[in-house]
Amino acid sequence: MRTQAEKAAAFRALHARPGAFIIPNPWDAGTAKMLAALGFEALATTSLGLANSLGRPDGTHAVSRAEVLDNCRIIAAATDLPVNADLENGYADAPRAAAEMIKLAAEAGIVGGSIEDATGDPTRPIYDFNQAVERVQAAVEVARTLPVPFMLTARAENLLHGRLDLDDTIKRLQAFDRAGADVLYAPGVRDLATIRTVASSVGKPLNVVMSAADPSLTAAQLAEAGVKRISVGGALSRLAMAAFLEGAREMKETGGFTWVRRTVPSKELKAMWGSAR
Repeated sequence: MRTQAEKAAAFRALHARPGAFIIPNPWDAGTAKMLAALGFEALATTSLGLANSLGRPDGTHAVSRAEVLDNCRIIAAATDLPVNADLENGYADAPRAAAEMIKLAAEAGIVGGSIEDATGDPTRPIYDFNQAVERVQAAVEVARTLPVPFMLTARAENLLHGRLDLDDTIKRLQAFDRAGADVLYAPGVRDLATIRTVASSVGKPLNVVMSAADPSLTAAQLAEAGVKRISVGGALSRLAMAAFLEGAREMKETGGFTWVRRTVPSKELKAMWGSAR
């Protein structure tokens, strides 16, 4: 089993090599092990996937900070892969209070994580520019004091909250870059031209999430546009939910069970559980 320091080094190396890499989002130990068995090189937690597994809405802090950290611990321990965590807004508004989440995530075995400028308050969905930058600065300061290197991702959430101002989004990413963030992320960019504009406007690796982008895009196209890291957010969780509902609806509406033909064989799952490390 890799040490946390070895995972951190492997994660940083993925961001330094040419091209883009895909970092899929499991929501528990089982899905983490499946993705590792398929050969992915890093994983990322998903707030939506965790909320779905608990039967709660995402984005309202209906999932507690302690539950998020428990999920981080479970996924980090499930495989040898480095894990990046969705830490939402750090569960606090004040910069230093939010930055404490970085330390707690690292203690849970995480080697990278994101802090976002979304407040969680629908009446004021995005932090003011200066406060958003101060929050990233505080997170960077904490990350730099950790015994194991931690890659901090700074997220500009405008596009997910109806603020379709690309100039302001880029301005925020550039400020987060200057504040010391290791990776930049503007969830909600959809088309290749916009993605290329954002990538060319910043000097740090860019993460694009495909749950909000045009799903016809490929990893090769995104890499050519300047993207370094490709995640999928809660999309795999929603895909699993779609398959579950398809089977449940067939049983309820027609009394049918044809969905059983499309299930994963137990033998294949057992092989994945055994090969994940």
